[in-house]
This record gives sequence, structure tokens and C-alpha cells, in this order.
Amino acid sequence: MTFDDRNDSTPAGAPVITVSALNQAVARLLERSFPLTWISGEISNFTRAASGHWYFTLKDSGAQVRAVMFRGRAQYADFIPREGDKVEVRALVTLYGARGDYQINVEAIRRAGVGSLFEAFQRLKEKLDAAGLFHPDRKRALPIFPRAVGIVTSPQAAALRDVLTALKRRAPHVQVILYPTPVQGQMAGQKIAEAIDTASLRGECDVLIVCRGGGSIEDLWSFNDEEVAYAVANCRMPVISGVGHETDFTICDFAADLRAATPTAAAELAVTPRMDWIGSLRADVVDIRRAMRRALNDAEQTLDGYTRRLLNPTAQIDQQRHKLRALATAMTHANRAPLSQARHQLDRLGGRLGARKPDVTAARSVLAGLQHRAAISIGTRLGQQRDALGALAAQLEMLNPQRTLERGYAIVTNHQGEIVRTPDQLHADTTLDLKLAEGSAQVGINKVQPGKAGSDPAGVRPL
Repeated sequence: MTFDDRNDSTPAGAPVITVSALNQAVARLLERSFPLTWISGEISNFTRAASGHWYFTLKDSGAQVRAVMFRGRAQYADFIPREGDKVEVRALVTLYGARGDYQINVEAIRRAGVGSLFEAFQRLKEKLDAAGLFHPDRKRALPIFPRAVGIVTSPQAAALRDVLTALKRRAPHVQVILYPTPVQGQMAGQKIAEAIDTASLRGECDVLIVCRGGGSIEDLWSFNDEEVAYAVANCRMPVISGVGHETDFTICDFAADLRAATPTAAAELAVTPRMDWIGSLRADVVDIRRAMRRALNDAEQTLDGYTRRLLNPTAQIDQQRHKLRALATAMTHANRAPLSQARHQLDRLGGRLGARKPDVTAARSVLAGLQHRAAISIGTRLGQQRDALGALAAQLEMLNPQRTLERGYAIVTNHQGEIVRTPDQLHADTTLDLKLAEGSAQVGINKVQPGKAGSDPAGVRPL
């Protein structure tokens, strides 16, 4: 095959990349493929550059890898590695593009064997979290104006000096109470818990700081104690945990009401700077003065308005008197006008009535003659009626049964009260009632004999 007939598999228009682009692409690929992970090995070729970065090789019996720990992370390490130290690093796999060397970027470093402590830390953390010690709802707010700040730490600890310096600088008026306790060594966890319980029992401070400086996980292990966690959770006042550096986390941090990155940060969180409060108070004074001045101005304006509306009592009485006179005049006119109008109307109606009133003099003369004639007629008529009544009375007197009885007659009635007129109404052995002119009598009948008129038809015997 000749050169001209050679088959080139690369397309004619394929892009060509630089070495730098290649190394960057490989670095991104490694970083995406290998997340942060813990790697154990032995320190070799350790170098501490003037910039503060650490360069070393991490190796084991079969392989090695270059490692770099930049100053921002190295400053939080609790020890400086030496040749041959067994360590565990938390690193990101990447590529150094300038040389094309594969390496790891170390984020954290610890002595070998710390892994078992970390596992114990995780188990205790999960246990206390399940018990509710880390729940956000039980976290308490820090007091705004603490009068006293308690500190649980060792009197010889550098952290105590940092906290005292920060408190003196920010709030020299705040009282500081130290509850001394060992922060490292045997039984340190129990003694830390006892110091916290003592502070809670005494109730001398408004906020409590539990702190110590940085160190290895073994140095900080006293603050991963279960007794310490329960003492912090049960403390009467809010607790700020300032243990280690920013990258250090302990069980005390999770149980506390607030975690600070360092002991100095804990002191800064516990109190507000005095000058800030003075400035805030001065601003409040200015606001209050402005509000008072505004309120006084408003009150003065209101008072001026009331003053303009307020009249002198004499002037007010005169004003009311004039008003009363005006009302009286209006009332007089109001009453007088209807009366005048009614009077005029009455006069007009009287005139009309007089014009239409008839002359009754002749009628009165005729009425008097008629009354005289009626009186004469009534007198004549009454005399005639009186005479007729006397004749009728005389006739009635003549027909009065009593007069007949006085002439010797009697009225005979049977026991049923019927007047007896014929013999048929009489029966033997019966009684009759006789009404006489004066009184009455009862007689008995022996027998009845019919006969002619004027004969005695019955035998009468007295009873």
C-alpha cells in the first residue's frame, strides 16, 4: 500500500485540542468520577511550602500517590505530619494540569486509627438524634441583654484567654463566671458534665459557654460524651458550644442551643458589643425625641384649634342672648302672622254672613200670632177633652163592680177561680168563694136544682 492509498480514519474536519484542554478534561472526569473519600496511607516526602501549602506522598506497601493540602485547609489540621506517620486523609481525586500528574487534593487529615472513633461518634450522634436531643424545636434563643456569662473550660486553656479577651473587648460590663473542669484526659467527659450541671443548678449566669481550643479527634473526644450531651440539653440557661476549630464537630455542638466555630466566636455570639448597644440606645433616644417633638407639635396645633373655637364666657352669653332674642322675635312673628290672617278671614266671613242674613221681624210677628192662636186652640181643646174625660169617669164609676157589691151583690167563684154564672157550673158538696163589698166568704153546696131565672136553684149552706 502506497502513502497516497493509506486510509486515514480521522475525519478531515475533526477538532484538535491542546494538552492543557486535555488535562483539564481529564481532571473534570476524575473529579466527577471520584467524590470526596477517606484514604489511608503513610506520609512520605512531606514539604511545607512558604505559602502554607503542604505537599507529600501518600503510600502503602504497593503504591503511592502525590497529595497536596492547601493552606486554607492545612491551618485547621490539629497536627503537622512527619515522615512515616500513618494517616487518613479526606481527599478529592484530580489532575495537576501543568505536569499532567495524577494527584489528590486533601480536605482533612487525621491520624490513622481515628476511623473507629469516628464510627463511635456517628453511632452516638444517631442515638442522641433519635432521642430528640438535636431537634431544632428544643433550641432556645440567646438572651438579648445577658448580665452574666458562664464559661465551662480549663483554667489553663488558651481558649479561656481568647473568650475573656473577646468578652472584655465587646462587653466589659458583663460579669464572667468560670466553672473550671479538665477538657482532656480520663474522666474529662464526666467532669465537664458535672461543671455544666453545677452552672445550671446555681443559675448565676444568663448564658453558658462550653469551650476548648482545637486538637485532634482524640483531644476533643471528651466532648463526644453522652453525659455531656444530656447535661447540655438539660441546662437551665442557653448553651453555646465553642469546641475546636471551624472544621471540628462534636456531640456537644449538636446538643447545644448554638454552635460557634471557635471559642472566640462563642464569646462574640454570647454578648452584643457594648458600643453597638450604646449606638442603638442613642438612636432610640433620637427617635424618641423626634416622636415626642412631633407629638408636642401636634398637641400644640390641636390646642390652638381649640383656643380659636373657645369664646370668652361673657361673649358666649351675649351671643346666646342675641340668639335667644332673635328666636323670640321669630316666634312672635310666627304667632302673629297666623292670628292676623285668621282675624282678617273671620272679618271677611262675618261680612259675607251679614250680607246674606235675612230680615226675620215680620216672621217673628207672624210666629207670635201663630203661637197665640195655638195657645187658645190648645186651651179650648184641653177643656173639651177634660169635660169628656169627666163624663167617661162618671160612666166608669157607675160600671165599677165594687159599687154593685156595695148594693148587696156578691161575686161567686168556684175552686178553679171561675165566676159562676149558670147552675151547670155548680155541684153538690163543693165549696164556692163569695167576694163581697167588704171581705169574702166560703159557702158549701148541698144540692143543685136547675130552675128559672130568679128562683133559688141550689141549697146553700154556710161553712
